[in-house]
Amino acid sequence: MKQTPDWRQAQANMRPGVITLTGFLGADGRDLVQIIDEDDATVRRLGLSHARLAARMAELRDAGLAGLGEFIPVSPHFAVRVDGVRGRLPCPFGEPGLHPKTNVTVRNLASGRELTFTDLSIHLIREHGFYQGRGAPFRLEPADLAAVLEARPLTSNHGISNDPSPT
Repeated sequence: MKQTPDWRQAQANMRPGVITLTGFLGADGRDLVQIIDEDDATVRRLGLSHARLAARMAELRDAGLAGLGEFIPVSPHFAVRVDGVRGRLPCPFGEPGLHPKTNVTVRNLASGRELTFTDLSIHLIREHGFYQGRGAPFRLEPADLAAVLEARPLTSNHGISNDPSPT
């Protein structure tokens, strides 16, 4: 993929102080296209898709909404807390619409691992394959995300995709 003017504008929108105080890129010096390409390669190596990971994130977020800001158990061995903050954020890629400022913390009680993501993170992963730059406060390493959420690979033992999403 090539860093087009639209991608350069999206990357400019991700700098600290434009949409959020800390931005979306952290200390990552790579171009936006390089960040996305490398994360995409990791997701594919895992046998997953961005859509599948985002769907798992949304599933756990939705289950955690019942906790009203407290951790609640989610089968088989998760604890999920959803915290809402006043306000909404736009997509740095320039799409219309605003995303609630919601933080979702997922604890995998079997592995002892925990991570936090936002509603905007779900959108960025599902629609753009963007997990944020290295060092960004809400950076999600695709392999860690898959492990903590226990996301299952796309193919069965017979190599047949069980995910209708092309991503």
